[in-house]
Amino acid sequence: MKSSKQTAEHYTWGSGCDGWHLVKRENLSVIHERMPPGTSEVRHYHNRSRQFFFVLTGTATLVVGEERHTIHPWEGVEVPPGQLHQMRNESEDDVEFLVISHPKSHGDRVVLDRHETGGMVYGG
Repeated sequence: MKSSKQTAEHYTWGSGCDGWHLVKRENLSVIHERMPPGTSEVRHYHNRSRQFFFVLTGTATLVVGEERHTIHPWEGVEVPPGQLHQMRNESEDDVEFLVISHPKSHGDRVVLDRHETGGMVYGG
C-alpha cells in the first residue's frame, strides 16, 4: 500500500513537533517526524523495540546512553532495546527524519522522570 506524509495519520507532540504514521502495525512502525529548532523528546528506552533513526533534512543530535551522535541528512543510527536515548534538534533549522521500530514502540516506552547527565537535565 502506498503511503506518504500527505495521506498518513498525523499527530503532534512536544512543543510543535509533528509525526506521520507511514506504517502502523504491531510488528513494524515507520514514522516520519518533524522537530522545530530547539525541541527534543524526553529521554527514554524501550523494553522490546529496536529503532532506527534516519535523518531526511536538517541536522539532529541523538543521545544514546552517554554518547552524542550528530546525524546529517541521509545518515542514521540504530538504537537497541533497553538503551536510553533522546532525539534532539539543537540546530536553527527544522529536522525531518524517519523512525523505524520493530516491533512497534507505542506501549513499549519507559520514560525517566528525571535523568541528569553531563550537566544537562532532561525532564520526563
